[in-house]
Amino acid sequence: MRTAKLLAAFALACAVGAAQAAATITIINTNAPGEGFNDPTPVAPVGGNSGATLGQQRLIAFQRAADLWGATLTSTVPIRIDAAFIPLNCSANSAVLGAAGANEIFSDFANAPRAGTWYPSALASKLAGADVTTPDQPHIVARFNSRLGLFADCLPGSGFYLGLDDKFGSGIDLVTVLLHEFAHGFGFQTFTDDESGEQMLGLPSVWDYYLLDNRSDKAWVQMTDAERAASAVSGNGLSWNGPLVTATVPRVLAHRSRLVINGAAAGDAAGSYAVGDASFGPPLSRRPVTGPLMPVADQPDGSGLACAPLSLAAALAVRGRVALVDRGGCAFVDKARTVQEAGAIGMVLADNQPGALAGMTGADPTITIPSVRITQADGQLLKSALQRRSRSRSGVIASLGTDPRQRAGADASGRILMYTPTIYEPGSTVSHYATDAKPDQLMEPFINTDLAHTVMPPRDLTLSLLRDIGW
Repeated sequence: MRTAKLLAAFALACAVGAAQAAATITIINTNAPGEGFNDPTPVAPVGGNSGATLGQQRLIAFQRAADLWGATLTSTVPIRIDAAFIPLNCSANSAVLGAAGANEIFSDFANAPRAGTWYPSALASKLAGADVTTPDQPHIVARFNSRLGLFADCLPGSGFYLGLDDKFGSGIDLVTVLLHEFAHGFGFQTFTDDESGEQMLGLPSVWDYYLLDNRSDKAWVQMTDAERAASAVSGNGLSWNGPLVTATVPRVLAHRSRLVINGAAAGDAAGSYAVGDASFGPPLSRRPVTGPLMPVADQPDGSGLACAPLSLAAALAVRGRVALVDRGGCAFVDKARTVQEAGAIGMVLADNQPGALAGMTGADPTITIPSVRITQADGQLLKSALQRRSRSRSGVIASLGTDPRQRAGADASGRILMYTPTIYEPGSTVSHYATDAKPDQLMEPFINTDLAHTVMPPRDLTLSLLRDIGW
């Protein structure tokens, strides 16, 4: 049996609880007295978390995440998570929240489904029917930022929400973050180097059998190191080809949003555009919102920021039409509110810098028009078509709706896309789902505000992937 150590284990302290369900998951508190889980700072109960100290509430939140996973996974081997809250890198504007992962990986253990293949220790133990780990070692190591939101130099005012009810407001929901990080420890990651493409000690990860380059139709196990490295930064060129995830995609992922442009003056701009969705306003549907596209021009250079009430002429230009605005100057919701108050029936926001497609964050229940975001390049194409407009007519028609043939976050064959930005992102590239899935998925590289405390269909595809690899 071959093994590899991934994360250094800290000295064990006391075991603090176990989930009594399909799998037993024990959180092992490795903090010293007075620190982390043992922090004695008094706190008030919050969101169903009755802990009387900061340390107790942290521990209860950890156990809630363990309980949720324990009720979902199946294993006769108890799973140990070595956990601590410690100071991690942070500043006034950014911070490391925390991380978790498999402590060791194993190949060629008893009952291994694939020979010469790496499995994380928790999964290897489940498949073997006995604990395969090095004696006294945890299956998963988790480290989280003890200073987050509590100090002026560590995202002040943006600390962990320790409630158990998913009502985190402006805080960062710790239970959601833990569900995500524990999934990495259970095996939601490849152990092949996704920057160089080099396999660990010459052996593939179980993931590599299911990572499919959707352009060459080759799995990672069939590729060279260079081919894997190129696939990892292919920009939506890598899909998950596991049967359970693919079969479940239609139950979980909504149809992809799109912007369709036509009309007598559309010219080269005619066609279908990929868009980023807004977290505010009504969701797009198969019944599109359609109307003439008109730009907001409220700046001296002809651009339109829509950050202040529009002039009478600018408001007349967008009334009853879809407004094209530029990014910058104010929040997305402010722009949508401005054009809505001017009478627009929808908003298309053009990015102001090159980059990958992204959505729009924010919340305002008074916004009733749909909004989408397009890339800078697509925005420039639309602006070129609109140069021939009059004050009230453009001859360009915009439809904001969904594509019934395509799922958001999936490739043309209905397989969910993996996160493969064209610029390599350590710790995020490959071992996450793509960010354009709708609804947002737990295992995207960024924690979204609309996530629920669930890991399974019909809301989420995390459990489906873990079952593809053997859970």
